Parts: sequence; structure tokens; C-alpha cells
Amino acid sequence: MKGRAGLALLTATLLISASPAGPQSKPRGGGKAGAPNPYAQRFATLCATCHGANGRGEIPGTPALAGQHSFYAITQLFLFREGRRSNEAMTAVAKPMSDADLRGFSDFIGTLPPVPAPPPATPPDAARMKKGAELARQHKCLICHGADLAGGQQVPRIGDQPEDYLQMTLRGFKSGQRVGYTMAMGQAVSQVTPEELDTLAYYAANFRANPAAPGK
Repeated sequence: MKGRAGLALLTATLLISASPAGPQSKPRGGGKAGAPNPYAQRFATLCATCHGANGRGEIPGTPALAGQHSFYAITQLFLFREGRRSNEAMTAVAKPMSDADLRGFSDFIGTLPPVPAPPPATPPDAARMKKGAELARQHKCLICHGADLAGGQQVPRIGDQPEDYLQMTLRGFKSGQRVGYTMAMGQAVSQVTPEELDTLAYYAANFRANPAAPGK
């Protein structure tokens, strides 16, 4: 299988046995119901340095995992493991992971509640936020990511993500350097100017809504 259609099928095959973890779910990796999730400790050891113990770190260009969806998380871990996404640190982390590990880490990430970003030193620019909202409607961002920008399933939560990460991601999709589960994002931003991409990143980063529970 070649191309993104093959990638989608391969990822979907991996995801068939994955299910969102809830408070009463049996832990992955052979744990007993009610026992501590072994992937909570592995996350603290392997992921928290960059992504934060609660899923929101402070390293520039690093996404917040708090409130992210397990379906989206497992897709990205799969892409890193298979060398389809380019990030030296994440490739090194994901490369040794088994399929069970991908499911275990993504299930745990799906249990992390949203953590708001610290309040900005100055309020967001109202005119730029209005423009960002207009662009989000014009380019149909809300159809997939939702009016609250919380996403769902394989669509990521983008509201309240770090602005520099959103800028990098949108530019990556436009240039073709960033791959996705499907071609949807590349097509969505193909006609968006770099200046408009930055405005969309600013809008999403400064968007505030009542956070939805993970796994929406």
C-alpha cells in the first residue's frame, strides 16, 4: 500500500482494537481493573519532561496533550514510529513502542483533562480574534474541529494550544512537510495565505471555551 490512503488503512487497522480509556477501564499492558495504570508512570518518566506532568508543558513548539483525544494521539504516535512524521525526539520515543504501547499511551493521554494556558500578559487583540473567527468559518475549520475547537476522535483539540506550535503545524501542512491521517488538512490550507495561517494560529491559541471532557 502506498500513499496516504494506505497510511489511513494501516493506522485504522492498528486502531480497531483501541478504545478510549475511562476511569473504570481495564489498564493496558495486563494490569488488573482498579490497579494503577502502568502507562501513567511511563508517561511521567518518558513524556512529562517535554509535555508536562499534567499534559501541558512549557517548552516552545511543544503541543499540549491535556484534553487531547486518544484516537488522535495513537495516530500521531503511529506516524512517528513509522517515520512518517519528522521529529527526532518523538521518533526516538515512538520507535521502540509496540502496538500495545501505542494503545496504552494514547488511552492514558485520553484521560488527561484539559489544562488552560496561563492568562496572557495582555488581552488578545479583538480585531485579530474577529478576523481569525471569520477565517475559521470561511475555511470550514469548525466543521471538523467544532465550534469549541475541541475536536473529537481523530481530529485534534486545537483551542488553547500554544501559538508557536499551531503556526508550525499549519505551515507544515501547507508545505506538505507535515502528513496527516488523511489529506484533509493539506487540502484545507492549500489556498490560505501564510499571513492568514498565522492569524488562525493566533485565534485558536487564544480561544477560550468551556473545556469538554477528553475522548469527546
